[in-house]
Amino acid sequence: MFPTGLGVGLSSLLLFSGTASALVWNTFDGEGSPACHNVSRVHDATSVEDMASVVKSAIQSKSLVRAAGKGHMWYDTQCSDDSTIIVRTENVAGIYDFNLPEGAAHGSVLVDAGVTFFQLAEYLHDRGASVGYTLTNWNISFGGSVAMGAHRSSIREDSMVAAGVLAMDIIDGKGEIRRVERDESNDDWLAASTSLGLLGIIARIKLKIYPDSKVYAKQNTFDEKEVLEGDIYGLIAPYATANLWWWPYKRKFHQRYYDVVPANFTEQQGFQNTFSVTDLEAFAAKNLLNSGKYLPTSNMLMEEIFFGQWEKPNFREKTTNKPIGKWPVYGWNYDVLIGGLYPDQKAQWDYGLRAYTLELAFPVTMANAVMKRARGLFDEELKRGIIMTSTYRSGINIKFGRHYFDFLGQQTYNTSDGVDWSKGTIMFDFPSYRPSVGDEKRFNEPFYHKVANALMDEFPCRPHWTKNTREVFARSKKHLDPGYLARFKAVRQKFDPNGIYRNVIGEILGMY
Repeated sequence: MFPTGLGVGLSSLLLFSGTASALVWNTFDGEGSPACHNVSRVHDATSVEDMASVVKSAIQSKSLVRAAGKGHMWYDTQCSDDSTIIVRTENVAGIYDFNLPEGAAHGSVLVDAGVTFFQLAEYLHDRGASVGYTLTNWNISFGGSVAMGAHRSSIREDSMVAAGVLAMDIIDGKGEIRRVERDESNDDWLAASTSLGLLGIIARIKLKIYPDSKVYAKQNTFDEKEVLEGDIYGLIAPYATANLWWWPYKRKFHQRYYDVVPANFTEQQGFQNTFSVTDLEAFAAKNLLNSGKYLPTSNMLMEEIFFGQWEKPNFREKTTNKPIGKWPVYGWNYDVLIGGLYPDQKAQWDYGLRAYTLELAFPVTMANAVMKRARGLFDEELKRGIIMTSTYRSGINIKFGRHYFDFLGQQTYNTSDGVDWSKGTIMFDFPSYRPSVGDEKRFNEPFYHKVANALMDEFPCRPHWTKNTREVFARSKKHLDPGYLARFKAVRQKFDPNGIYRNVIGEILGMY
């Protein structure tokens, strides 16, 4: 269920290789981590009009087309296996039409497809604004994040990136630019909101913005039983954004939560470390994690080390670059909620630290049952004397999502399965280290597939559209609302009647 790859990365690491007739387009993990197997050429787009021109040319040559941004794809599901032209959006990165009148509660801004969250965060902060909580990691581009249903973790606030979209321009299957306005009574909008890129290239996005704010970050540590037997919803719902980190060997949880403070409350400007490591840390982690392929004790030790690191704030003071040693941490919205790389460090994938992952969303009303079932699966392995997990950086990430209505989003509701999704979702995001030695399989590899299959077969769930394998998409399809799939397909046929934006996920879902 977890073959290859890790997906959030710098464009310089979105490598491609092969012959002129058949390139392989890789995730940011580079060679050996394919996102697309059969690429005829890569076009570095320079403008929205340039992208439209490439699409029209592809129509004439009867070629398939897929857009590629910063690479939030973990597996080989970005394209169809048929020959495809990649349109890279990285250089289509304009930000314009900023509008936030003084004293207004909200405003708007236009961004091009290739703009990353970090680029926009800097632009907005300089103008006293932010996107609120409809955000995600610093190195992901807006076009892809909207298309694939990216999200933050929150039940109280809107946290789907698409929830902050007011309108978008899509280059359809004829190479024409269509404006789709937010309208939850319109099937065009409900399909475009999480489109998987099947309607066309999302070229421009009009976003809702807010006055910038300062926030705090705080963390608590719980024994596992306190969470599994307790009020999981109550640990998350009161806060603007919150999540849990699960350490199954330690039988511990970290609860990380954030909320707003007055801008003049503190002078501290915390900046969160997201994915950055030193040379020494990377060397030590890679060697120990690789040994965990053969020795379960290495996985135990690695979780002990990561847990100890995660107990402390992973923040520095932005103005001095000095570590912040105690909770809570304060700072500006994006710096605290997401942050990025420290100036003297590099991203973990630059050192070949890669991962497999699985992410499934379940009704939050079933949170305790899902978590207990996962714990039971872990314990079955322990009874056999087998350590079950190879930790990757920060334990299992348990995220949450406020209900959000569209056809293919993880957080939609009013579905035909009769399940109550209206209170939101709990997302089981299970990353594990991908060994760089031998056959690249993990210690006790069958366990990971056992967990995935059991959770998909025993609970209603929805896959994250960038963090799962083909097998997971096929197995979890039974949980998707057939009526919503049919309505999405009707819109897809209208936008792209010849199916030039086809990809593996759309094929699995029966969109062609």
